[in-house]
Amino acid sequence: MNHRQSMNRLTALFVGAAFLLIVVHSTGTAQVGTIQVRNGDQTLNIVAGTAGGSMTSVVNTTAQLRYWRKAAIAKVTVTTSCPGQSFSLSVVATGVTRGVAAPAVNLVNGMLAVDFITSIPSAGTWTSTTPTLRYTASATFAQGNSAEMGNDVHTVTYTLQVQ
Repeated sequence: MNHRQSMNRLTALFVGAAFLLIVVHSTGTAQVGTIQVRNGDQTLNIVAGTAGGSMTSVVNTTAQLRYWRKAAIAKVTVTTSCPGQSFSLSVVATGVTRGVAAPAVNLVNGMLAVDFITSIPSAGTWTSTTPTLRYTASATFAQGNSAEMGNDVHTVTYTLQVQ
């Protein structure tokens, strides 16, 4: 192996070790109902990738969203605040048994609230349900890394409201 090949390999290893840190602070609000984000703040670290390609996405499924039945058909919306956002973050609700989960929502700083879970029934014997929040963090090498760009810190807000 010549010196140039050795340097290219070293560069590839270094770039593959670049990392991204996304911290998600989740909050819940309700209008005549109750909603909670469980299991606290989430941290997603992207630490590997393919040289010349993308960083390897990271999935976190430790947070849960608990909501209670309302007196009318309801929905949950989601929005985020992340000033200076550099990297990509999405969220989807899994294991939804009361209501209809939307496809994955891309969380972008300053976005308007987006329907996250809709058609939550107001009737029946159920009182609460707790689906899982599946966050996916991703980045490209072109987007840089946390050491260069700083960490993304999202404040994600879930709101339970009448549909």
